[in-house]
Amino acid sequence: MKKISVVLATYNEEKNLNMCLDSVVDLADEIIVVDGSSTDRTREIAQEYKAKVIKTTNKPNFHINKQMAMDKATGEIILQLDADEVVDHDLKKFIRSLAKFSDLTKLSEVAWWVPRKNLFLGRWLTKGGQYPDPVIRLYLANKARLPQKDVHEQMQVDGEVGWAKGHLLHYSNPSFTDYMRKFNTYTSFKAQQWADEGKRAQWWGIGYYMIWLPLLTFLKLYLRHRGYVDGYPGFVFALMSGLHFSIAYLKLWELQQKL
Repeated sequence: MKKISVVLATYNEEKNLNMCLDSVVDLADEIIVVDGSSTDRTREIAQEYKAKVIKTTNKPNFHINKQMAMDKATGEIILQLDADEVVDHDLKKFIRSLAKFSDLTKLSEVAWWVPRKNLFLGRWLTKGGQYPDPVIRLYLANKARLPQKDVHEQMQVDGEVGWAKGHLLHYSNPSFTDYMRKFNTYTSFKAQQWADEGKRAQWWGIGYYMIWLPLLTFLKLYLRHRGYVDGYPGFVFALMSGLHFSIAYLKLWELQQKL
């Protein structure tokens, strides 16, 4: 059996971490948690699962800490998780089947897309571009890494990417309060990213970023991708996805006023 490493980056995840680690404690040969100086019990909970815990700073782009955790992994097969994700039975079975290969170099794939189910306002979204929501999280050692440039980026892979069986269950937004906390973080990151790229909020941009782009995004998710099938949660998700651009643009303008 090949060694399986499960790696995470965390910050104040005491509400989610037990659920996540419970789903992999019987799968992982090692668990590595890079924690961004949590102020709750995150590190203590991780240690209860015999995880190797590394304390660092909480960076605006948390993919930097994710990559740090990935770099510390010593297994031949690596699964990168967020603390609000749960590995289902079929995905564990798939990963165990990989670990039984005597020679991993003979596999045609070196990384795998993992389908993800997203919980939003109490409902598992099935439309609106939110399913199967594939993410590259499972890979062979030294075959993938994160660019660390954006909060929604995919791993860069050196080789072929296949499809894993099973799902990650993503409990990212069980309440609207949880969603808004992340919404605020992501829009602030986008505004700072724009500022670093030299973009400036101008009057001519108001129509595009405040009206046109949000409207197009809403219509794409709600009508083209049939978000209406998911009822009220589908409507709210499409609406807030569009407003992401409006709020980020306003925050860019705010950043400019501080200069």
